[in-house]
Amino acid sequence: MANARVRSLLLTFALAGLAFSLPADPHHKSSGRSPAGSDLTVHEWGTFTSIAKRSGEAVRWHPLDGVDDLPDFVERFRTADFKVRLEGTIRMETPVLYFYSPAETTVSAKVGFRNGIITEWYPHASHLEPSSRQVLDDSALYHWLQIDGGIAWNSVSVEPDRAAHFPGDDRASRYYAARETSAAPLVVKTASGTQEEKFLFYRGVSAYSVPLAAQSTAGGKALVKNLGQEPIPSVILFERRGDKLGYRLAGSIESETLIDPPELTSNLESLNQDLAGVLIAQGLYPDEARAMVETWRTSWFEEGTRLLYIVPRAFVDEILPLSVSPAPSETVRVFVGRMELITPATEQEVEKALAARDRSVIQKYGRFLEPILDQLKDENPARADQLDKELGETYSVPLPESPVR
Repeated sequence: MANARVRSLLLTFALAGLAFSLPADPHHKSSGRSPAGSDLTVHEWGTFTSIAKRSGEAVRWHPLDGVDDLPDFVERFRTADFKVRLEGTIRMETPVLYFYSPAETTVSAKVGFRNGIITEWYPHASHLEPSSRQVLDDSALYHWLQIDGGIAWNSVSVEPDRAAHFPGDDRASRYYAARETSAAPLVVKTASGTQEEKFLFYRGVSAYSVPLAAQSTAGGKALVKNLGQEPIPSVILFERRGDKLGYRLAGSIESETLIDPPELTSNLESLNQDLAGVLIAQGLYPDEARAMVETWRTSWFEEGTRLLYIVPRAFVDEILPLSVSPAPSETVRVFVGRMELITPATEQEVEKALAARDRSVIQKYGRFLEPILDQLKDENPARADQLDKELGETYSVPLPESPVR
């Protein structure tokens, strides 16, 4: 199942132009504090996921093996399949906006998305651009680099004393962990009824550039370059091979640094504590930091090698301009960048698993398989057809059934 063939089969939409810019909010301040007297506080966290090509810069990609991990009540841009087909350099995952207020109040919130499309959200949004009625295909973000998506919620009721009843379903989803904070419940009235949630949630895909580059070098080291003007506040190099894992804290990066490979002698408990400490140092409340780590603990710490880094605030405000009215007294935005590194160890493991038709190993790299295979083919074009053949045969092998409990 060649990647090119898969992509061509997925091209089912005609291409049409679009442009979007959210209305300016005269009360909005991109960071920091608003005039004294405001009792509203807004905190946000989210993840930007990207993959580094051999040069270290983010590659265009989409998940070869995408999984919809969200509850059924979450609204989607068309279907989950559309997001899987959408190529981008950044997959923006689970930003959540929390609101804190001593008394009930009504707010509006708007988030722009530079060169991006919002693909999932909850509660119901007042406005979305581009709309799901516009005709797009999986390469749309690269045909019009001026595309700016966005989402807006009007008349969101912040009710700190409300005994909220949040929606749920029978699916196991990381979505629910984000509710474990002291943020005020939110209420949004829609044509079909009232919706309640602990936060405003959204996701999307963008073709925007990421703020750093990372190369795997000899001996397993990682060369990390800051591509922006602001320092990268904190960087962690993580590696997992089977049951063994390790990480190395690299601190702040002004221009570039070479990070030694971590020793695979650590454990997740230690890593969770260190990562939560980094998030708290950036301004999140402790329960927000724990909720973020809990949300992504099964994803950030998968098989392979990756950088986890704090995205500079200026970059967050640039790619996701946020406007809240009335203006909060404090706005904290903490985003973790996740950059996958396709190391020689990863290449060797994938090649070995494909040759053995070992689907259980291949599943570990699921959504990152396409860029891994692309890099293997670039390095050895004569193997391209064989790799595609092995991939198809590997996916034809059934996974072992889970034991009945």
